[in-house]
Amino acid sequence: MHHRFFATLFATLVAILGCNPATAEPLKIRVDWSIIPGQFAPLIPTVPQYGPDVYRHYGKSYVVEPIRLQGGGATLTALAADQIDIATLNPQALVLGVTEAKLAMRVIGLQISTEVPGYLLTHFWVRGSEIKKVEDLKGKVVAVNARGANIDSAAHIVMRKFGLEEPRDYQIVEVRFPAMIPALESKRVDAAPMVPPFDRMAEKNTEFKRLFSVGDAFGPVETLMFMTKAEYVAKNRAALIDFLEDNIRMRRWMFDPKTRMDAVKQLSDTTKIPVAAYADWVYTTGDYYYHPQALVDVPRLQHNVNVLKEAGVIPNAIDIGPYVDLSLVKEAAERAKK
Repeated sequence: MHHRFFATLFATLVAILGCNPATAEPLKIRVDWSIIPGQFAPLIPTVPQYGPDVYRHYGKSYVVEPIRLQGGGATLTALAADQIDIATLNPQALVLGVTEAKLAMRVIGLQISTEVPGYLLTHFWVRGSEIKKVEDLKGKVVAVNARGANIDSAAHIVMRKFGLEEPRDYQIVEVRFPAMIPALESKRVDAAPMVPPFDRMAEKNTEFKRLFSVGDAFGPVETLMFMTKAEYVAKNRAALIDFLEDNIRMRRWMFDPKTRMDAVKQLSDTTKIPVAAYADWVYTTGDYYYHPQALVDVPRLQHNVNVLKEAGVIPNAIDIGPYVDLSLVKEAAERAKK
């Protein structure tokens, strides 16, 4: 009788409080993005349609709401304002989040590294008949995707090496990646960075030439990392490990020769760009580098921060150690082996 009484009491409390774990809603993780491939957010919700066994926790412990932002400062502002939960941010944004926004930033994983030897490089392109060398950009207009983005930092670092300072010697304007080629063709800008697949399109215009790369500024870069706040990690640790475990499985699916074309089809369906535009390079060494376990190279990240300080892009460098928490992604990687 006592057992029946307590069972009835528990059921009543659950009904009143609405705390039955079996009916709990999955955590909605708002993740930003600006361009794909390279950023995962808009791809994640449809992965189960293409690789049914890839995202094992999706829809159970968490779901993802992709939120499109321009990147750089806009993304950091959105994180500070609690408009997103996981930000796709770069080394500069990490430093500014800590030193300027006073956020308890936590790097919990890696999306992509760029400028890695043997993989794709990000170049600034110019009209080759007009611009032969960096010094020729004096008095010209240089496009970046967003202020505060890696590409913006690289432009300032490289231009400074040749004695050019903004705004004294050149102008920076923000242009969305899909609009870079039209802006360069129309002479609205004189130099523009091209990321995939737009770099492939630029190659088809014989007037366009590569001038310098992001790697000329930094060397290899931990370009896009999963970042959030310490309190969000503490509150949602279990769901974040599930999120990272699924993402590691997704990487394996993307790069496995047996399933790569399924991943390419998903990318094509999401972007509405034909499979043929991706087939020979995406998710290969012709693409950016995706660490298979989503691990951040901490010494490389610290070097990136130090370069930013030495070049005067950020006023102060920081020891990034306290702001990197790889315990979640390491646990996720162990679970993804099973």
